[in-house]
Amino acid sequence: MSQYIPNIPTNCLAKKVVLITGGANGIGSRLVTQCLEQGANRKKTCPPRAIFQTTDVTDYPSVLALFDLAFKTYKRIDHVVSAAGIVEIGNWFDTSLTLETVRQTPTHKVMDVNLLGSMYVTRIASVYLRHNRGSNCDRSILLFSCVSGFKESPSLFIYQASKHGVTGLMRSLRNYISSPYKHYLRINTVCPWVTQTDSIKKVEAQWKQADLPLNTPEQVATVATGVLADQSLNGTSMFIEGGRAWEIERNIERLESEWLGEEPSKALALGQGLLDDGSIWTAPERPRKKSTISVGVPPGVPLDKLNGLANGVNGMSNGLTNGVH
Repeated sequence: MSQYIPNIPTNCLAKKVVLITGGANGIGSRLVTQCLEQGANRKKTCPPRAIFQTTDVTDYPSVLALFDLAFKTYKRIDHVVSAAGIVEIGNWFDTSLTLETVRQTPTHKVMDVNLLGSMYVTRIASVYLRHNRGSNCDRSILLFSCVSGFKESPSLFIYQASKHGVTGLMRSLRNYISSPYKHYLRINTVCPWVTQTDSIKKVEAQWKQADLPLNTPEQVATVATGVLADQSLNGTSMFIEGGRAWEIERNIERLESEWLGEEPSKALALGQGLLDDGSIWTAPERPRKKSTISVGVPPGVPLDKLNGLANGVNGMSNGLTNGVH
């Protein structure tokens, strides 16, 4: 993996308006402080540099109210950070469950806060970040995933599913949301490993005894600040351990042919090339010509991609057939 060393010039967030969910405590609180230290919303005459509003990220109107407050107060929003999250509640797969107790609907609060909340924040941010935007003005979204977003975390069943979802949300958006013809925004994730917050009390003693890497909230916030300030970053995931950050997305893509296999990797690349930024899925339905129906082309596929796909599929089809025989 490629180590990411945050480059945070003095006042790199000067006059920027940063909206952070989960900013009242833990990592989010440290991030609020760092953003202010780097000049966020520093003007000669302005409203308070920081305002707080109690928000339920699982409640869409509540999230909207937070964005409305920020936009009304500061007239624009430059960066949005979705840092609100909670850890596992109970045990969905408790071995003591019986035919009777399994009938009780389990709580889905962890999924609601971690994933649905991130989706609400991201959806609303994609609209508010586009407004009152000058030329060459950087705007971005930063999602908090976790090591559980890409590595198994036994017994954290719903937490892991939610964090995989957060990482997946970023991956599904990074080409679409960055398009100059659509939102023209950056989106990234940070994936901290074990960090000194209230959420690790059950494992903290054993972790320290084993002398394993342990993040401080300040270190995670520093990486997050660096990602916000770096206009070159889009579609990245920063794994953070012991205060060090490692970007994982580029290696996943670079080594794909090794872990997936060369032939399926080529086929996958052709399909991904056709899908491009995802406009195929979201394009409105239009009448299809007979020729396009015959080859099963989804609506919204540009002709140049169709021609390229046809050539690529023919070549790949032959390769796969030869391999089978």
